[in-house]
Amino acid sequence: SGVAGPWGRRCLGCGRCRGWGGLRGQWSLSCLLFPVPPETPPDHCHRMDSSLAGAPSPQPSRADGNVHLGPSANPNARPTDFDFLKVIGKGNYGKVLLAKHKSDGTFYAVKVLQKKSILKKKEQGHIMAERSVLLKNVRHPFLVGLRYSFQTPEKLYFVLDYVNGGELFFHLQRERRFLEPRARFYAAEVASAIGYLHSLNIIYRDLKPENILLDCQGHVVLTDFGLCKEGVEPEETTSTFCGTPEYLAPEVLRKEPYDRAVDWWCLGAVLYEMLHGLPPFYSQDVSQMYENILHQPLQIPGGRTVAACDLLEGLLHKDQRQRLGSKADFLEIKNHVFFSPINWDDLYHKRLTPPFNPNVAGPADLKNFDPEFTQEAVSKSIGCTPDTVASSSGASSAFLGFSYAQEDDDLLDC
Repeated sequence: SGVAGPWGRRCLGCGRCRGWGGLRGQWSLSCLLFPVPPETPPDHCHRMDSSLAGAPSPQPSRADGNVHLGPSANPNARPTDFDFLKVIGKGNYGKVLLAKHKSDGTFYAVKVLQKKSILKKKEQGHIMAERSVLLKNVRHPFLVGLRYSFQTPEKLYFVLDYVNGGELFFHLQRERRFLEPRARFYAAEVASAIGYLHSLNIIYRDLKPENILLDCQGHVVLTDFGLCKEGVEPEETTSTFCGTPEYLAPEVLRKEPYDRAVDWWCLGAVLYEMLHGLPPFYSQDVSQMYENILHQPLQIPGGRTVAACDLLEGLLHKDQRQRLGSKADFLEIKNHVFFSPINWDDLYHKRLTPPFNPNVAGPADLKNFDPEFTQEAVSKSIGCTPDTVASSSGASSAFLGFSYAQEDDDLLDC
């Protein structure tokens, strides 16, 4: 517990998340199973977001005319539309594959999830939540795009933008730490994406290096929206206990109502990790790490600029009311002196040259994916459209409203 494979730290706890992020691969559903605070019963392998686990199945929506209902595959999209080339990620509920659309040759990352596994763990609420966020006109240069989703009687399919520059976690573990200019660039792009989500009253709640991808040019792409909380107004709070251990804010651990400032705490933790190699309060002993987060003063090793230290102290303030970003949100982050070299308009429009180029040769270049996945054989069943008669009525009804296809003029340029 505490170490997973050649990348060093991870996994903290149950071990069932091995094979995600770093070792766990891209496009994860998150490490959603992890030890909980000491006073919680010892059955630590449980879903943290209790507000959605076991929730009633989402009701189908017909409002925008784009949602296709029913247990069978969307007639506008089906597995046989794709050539599934390589496995690029794997988790408890299914796999993520590099796929090439047969009609136009476009490459996608297709997340294929097993309905039975999701229903067994009562996780359908989180799957639908991720889909909901991706479909709510969420369009930002540093957020992954969902092109469309569909289902068969046994599986759910997310057709996502394909990003092959590697996880930030992958590069950070390889290089141990980044110089300030590089860390500033990534932190700025991430902050831009988080600020955008906040403007839509969405709290992200699971910011970590495993969920930050790099595209082929080296720009950030934030992925995995399974723990997002929608509809949280600027002055409102929520109380669901969820996240990833190393990045949990103190107010979450205290099980107090919290607001969007939890995302700025996570940004501080990720920035600290980029600069120093480990999260700020990290310990392989999870209980000790929680104690550190709650009570240990922030310790910043030497060698950092005054601006970097001040930003870290502001973002990692244990009192959420005093934390940087708690009052004016993203505006406070943008205006901090650490980001003074950043032209935010140029950043948003990707006019700034990334400090690191993944140097991928093309879509088929998989050097930034773990060979544990890419060397695995692709199951033939993933590309099949089974007979709808074989569908389980329970599995079908649990995912009504999942299938979705964009109108042609809504598709993003590749």
